[in-house]
Amino acid sequence: MAKTIPEQGCVLCFDFGEKRIGVAIGDLDTKIAHPITTIVSIQRKARFEAIETLVKQWQPVLFVVGLPAHNNGGEHEIANKAKKFANQLNGRFNLPFHLENEEFTSVEAASILHKEGIFGTRHRNVVDQAAAQLILQGFFDHLQEHKS
Repeated sequence: MAKTIPEQGCVLCFDFGEKRIGVAIGDLDTKIAHPITTIVSIQRKARFEAIETLVKQWQPVLFVVGLPAHNNGGEHEIANKAKKFANQLNGRFNLPFHLENEEFTSVEAASILHKEGIFGTRHRNVVDQAAAQLILQGFFDHLQEHKS
């Protein structure tokens, strides 16, 4: 877990799932998140190869990983897997990570996409990266709140 958050640089954010990982990117200067891709694979090796390509391309200074929670505040079943994934990112790329609590980001992302008329295959291809964007924007918003 990141003890201190860098003041500048690129941040890669992951909405971890067992079948798909949504990825978003943002910058600590602008604090604006953008969806970039969805990694679709259940094989660990293929996932980390795709992530390595993103790390080389974007040169992040921090990873943010969504930490699922139930609406009652209890930890979601996949939370332990998300924590393990964050630790693997740290071990493999030697970059700090931050676990950002997330509630209903996938539901919110799906709702936004439906309002925009994005359904079916197009929806499935972008919903996870849209959720990662919401997670990262939430992280940036929390940073702003702590500075105020």
